[in-house]
Amino acid sequence: TMSTMKAVRVHQFGGPEVLSFEDVEIPSAGPGQVLVKVMAVGVNPVETYLRSGTAGRRPQLPMCPGQDAAGVIHSVGSDVTTVKVGDRVFTSGTLTGSYSQYCLCKYNTVHKIPDTVNFDEGACLFTPAYTAYHALFHIGNTKPGEFVLVHGASGGVGLAAVQLAASHGARVIGTASSKEGQQLVKDAGAEYVISHREEGYMDKIVEFTAGHGVDVILEMLASSNLGKDLPILALRGRVLVIGSRGTVQIDPRDTMRKRASIHGVFLSLACDDEMSEMHAAIGAALVRGLLKIHVGTVLPLEKAAEAHKFIINPSEGANGKIVLHPW
Repeated sequence: TMSTMKAVRVHQFGGPEVLSFEDVEIPSAGPGQVLVKVMAVGVNPVETYLRSGTAGRRPQLPMCPGQDAAGVIHSVGSDVTTVKVGDRVFTSGTLTGSYSQYCLCKYNTVHKIPDTVNFDEGACLFTPAYTAYHALFHIGNTKPGEFVLVHGASGGVGLAAVQLAASHGARVIGTASSKEGQQLVKDAGAEYVISHREEGYMDKIVEFTAGHGVDVILEMLASSNLGKDLPILALRGRVLVIGSRGTVQIDPRDTMRKRASIHGVFLSLACDDEMSEMHAAIGAALVRGLLKIHVGTVLPLEKAAEAHKFIINPSEGANGKIVLHPW
């Protein structure tokens, strides 16, 4: 049996070039743990912030990035009964990082994948779909009939949010810059899709709501948009901040005029009962075909640096998710 595996590691904070492709020991599963043979890795923007040391918390180095993977249970700790060797699973967290051929996980952070979902889709499940659900329903309290604006709707979180909100009965508006991205957002269930590069696009969004304003805004880039979001809110509107890359100027009076609120969303702060609810809801949405995961780009694991460049500055706008293959 092999004792080493390929993994991507970070030895110092910096740009994409600090991701090195190395041979490391294959970890072994202790009590309460499972070892997953990784077939696909989901790449998320948060990993680029952790790699560059700008995420607010700085992980200990050296580290292997990544929480999202899909694969097969390779071995289980002595006391684990929830999954068995050979099960197809996706991860909602890892102990040793997912950018690798094997990753060690706590037993309660691996979840069986429905037969209708392949490994690439499974690798794109956790961070995007769970963030979207957590924002919309736990934090935003989104109701059927409300207008929901998803900024950056053609990315991983965005496409999941459009589908989950639309199947809940909300009226979804999405922004996307590329023609391909706009089509994806329409197909996902948005009633109105517009490019954020279009002149006066915020006014057109308010027009679409017949002057009511937007009830819930999912904000993937608050540092660009927050000041423009507040004036288009409906009464008691809420902005859910999912991503931001810097500071932004707002007029606090805009919140007063609408009795509006701004909420921060950070998936790793979801509590256990929220996680259980999300496993049930997202599992059902997948099985019933209400949630489909769009895989954008697939690259080999050794091209992780390329994936990191692309996810932060997509040349044609974000369309779906980036997946790495370790084998």
